[in-house]
Amino acid sequence: MIGILDAKPKVGYFYTGRSSLYNISDKIRNVLVEDIQSVAIVLDEATSIYDALVFMFLEDVGSIYIISEALLTGVISRKDLLKASIGGMDLIKTPVAVIMTRMPNIIYCLPKDSALNSAIKLIEHEIDSLPVIEIMDIDKKSFKVIGRITKTTITRLFVELGNNI
Repeated sequence: MIGILDAKPKVGYFYTGRSSLYNISDKIRNVLVEDIQSVAIVLDEATSIYDALVFMFLEDVGSIYIISEALLTGVISRKDLLKASIGGMDLIKTPVAVIMTRMPNIIYCLPKDSALNSAIKLIEHEIDSLPVIEIMDIDKKSFKVIGRITKTTITRLFVELGNNI
């Protein structure tokens, strides 16, 4: 049942060459982003830095995706908000568009990407989350945010897979 032994009629059982770790690896590779993504946390780019700061703590997230006319334009993290606060900016009047990381510098994933590839992106780029996007217009790089993948999402997946072994 777990793929380590196989059987042939009139021959008997034999070792397939696969270990139980191969099966775990196979399961991880088959999980898609759309199966584990969580709800995207978004704000309009005209939102003040102060409001974004309050929103981030109320939602208990590490990053917020910034949109304009329902399309992804940027992302802000706790570090961006801390820099703005320490830097002496007027947090109430300044919009988040001033401090956000803008497209095309945002790393993202698609719903049909594997969870493993998304985890690799999180590690390689040393970021907390990835927006899951729907491509609206590839030429204009217009993307709609439909979800997010975080380190917590990936950890939850590994715990779930570990408990089902």
